[in-house]
This record gives sequence, C-alpha cells and structure tokens, in this order.
Amino acid sequence: MRVFWIVLIVLAAGLLLLVANHDSGSVFGIENSNFANLLYLGSWAAVLIAGVAASRLSIWPALRDLAYWLLIMLVLMTGYLYRYELQDVAHRFTAGLVPGSPVTIGNATAPAVMLEKGRSGHFEVRMEVNGQSITALLDTGASVTILTAQDARRVGIDTGQLDFNIPVQTANGIGRAARSSVEQIAVGPITRGRRTVYVAPEGVLGQSLLGMDFLSSLAGYDVRGDRLILRD
Repeated sequence: MRVFWIVLIVLAAGLLLLVANHDSGSVFGIENSNFANLLYLGSWAAVLIAGVAASRLSIWPALRDLAYWLLIMLVLMTGYLYRYELQDVAHRFTAGLVPGSPVTIGNATAPAVMLEKGRSGHFEVRMEVNGQSITALLDTGASVTILTAQDARRVGIDTGQLDFNIPVQTANGIGRAARSSVEQIAVGPITRGRRTVYVAPEGVLGQSLLGMDFLSSLAGYDVRGDRLILRD
C-alpha cells in the first residue's frame, strides 16, 4: 500500500502543478492537455495497483483476470459493430427453420423482403392478416388473394355469412369463392391496408394463396435461383 500512497501523492502534486502553470500552457515542457491525460491514466494505474494490493493476489492471476475482462469487452464491441450483419444471419437462419419466413433485406425508405423456396418447390410466405400469422402459397397464377375457410375464420371473417358465387382464377383453374375484406396484409415490413380478399368454400382449397392483387401493388419482384425478392 506504500507504493499506492506514493503514486497518489505524485498525482496530487501533478494536479497542483497543472493548476499553477495553467497560464503558461505547459508543465515541465509538456502541454497542459497532454499532462492532464497523463494524470488521468496515472489515476487509473493507481486504482489497479490498489486493487491488486488489496486482493493480495500475485501479478499473474491479476493479469489473467484483466485479460478475461478485455476479451469480454472485445466480444461486446464486436457484436455491437456488426449488429446488423448478425441480425441478417439470424433472419436467414429463421427462414431456413421456418419455411416462408420473410427476410428483410431493404431499409426503411425502400423495404424489401426475400423468400426461400420451400421443400415443395414453390414459394411460401408467412404473412400477417389482421395481425394473425398465415402461411400462404405465393401464386402468380391467382388473380386475387384467396383464403381457406379455416384461415378466414382465424382472421375474423364469419364464413357462415358468405355467398360462394364468384368465379376466381387460380393456377389450378377457375373456382368459386366469396368476396370479403381484411384490415391489413403484411409480408415483413411490406404492409397493405384494407384489402379485398376471397374465401374458398370449406375443404376446397388446401392452402391460402397470395395472388397478383398483392404482387401488382409492389414496385417489383424477381426470382434469383431459389430466392424470391419482393420490393415495396
């Protein structure tokens, strides 16, 4: 502890010299700003010396613990600097585990999402309809968005009050459906409000379809191998 007090006295003396020589701009030929930085680093050194002395540890365990803390700080700083790249990796990992999960690749001013081709060879998409998550088949052969009766009930549509008398075009041909509406359809950050949708009769459609009425509202979409890019 004697060394600590000596260092502390030296720092105090340096502080007094800094105050006394404020007008001259230097202390012992060192600029005041640099001398102040030297005192600041010296104070931290005094704290470290006091910590080691108080803990009665040898120098090597203290250095080992310091290295651990430096490593933790390095990992945290690296994670913060590369946070956006790590988010993209997490999104892609989620898309691989959960088919149809949209991966955001655009920004706030030009949102875009990427979809991976499913095991069936078609593009599926997990979309939010009235806040409910629904997995639909992205069907360029469907002129409109069509919900199965089950999905329609999930988003709050009373299928018992619908009249299934409207012909609609799908990839499988022309079928009958009922017209309804939803407050919102969202694919990732791409959101459309108050949309007309169609509901298929019970047991007729195996999966809901996201059709051209939604796709035509986008700035564009294109296929790159097993990936589909939707641009708002």
